[in-house]
Amino acid sequence: MPEGRVMPNEITYNAAISACEKGGQWQLALNLLSLMPDARLVPNQITHSAAISACEKGGQWQLALNLLILMPVERVVPNEISYNAAISACEKGGQWQLALHLLSRMPQAGLVPDEITYSAAISACEKGQGKLALNSLD
Repeated sequence: MPEGRVMPNEITYNAAISACEKGGQWQLALNLLSLMPDARLVPNQITHSAAISACEKGGQWQLALNLLILMPVERVVPNEISYNAAISACEKGGQWQLALHLLSRMPQAGLVPDEITYSAAISACEKGQGKLALNSLD
């Protein structure tokens, strides 16, 4: 873009991070997120949610959770999409207790869980309970 004398902005970074998410490139998504302050750009809810989703798609639930936790530190208020992506990351990582914890925190943050939220939380519990059932057979 700079070669074409077009300067990237928040929208182009958001689109690039979202494309990384869809392509399973979580490392590249996080790299783009980290480059934004150097470009004097401020990541917003969309940016963070896309990065969390990229981590979720890449099976990086710890990174997804860290991104959600760091949002308020960076003066970005998490929204339902941010929480949904983090809950889904916990589900994929077999972290059903963390998924339920995030679900329980949403109303405290003034957020209303939706069908996506509950589906991810239920799926996390199904996987977690299945592991508990298998462990009890040992």
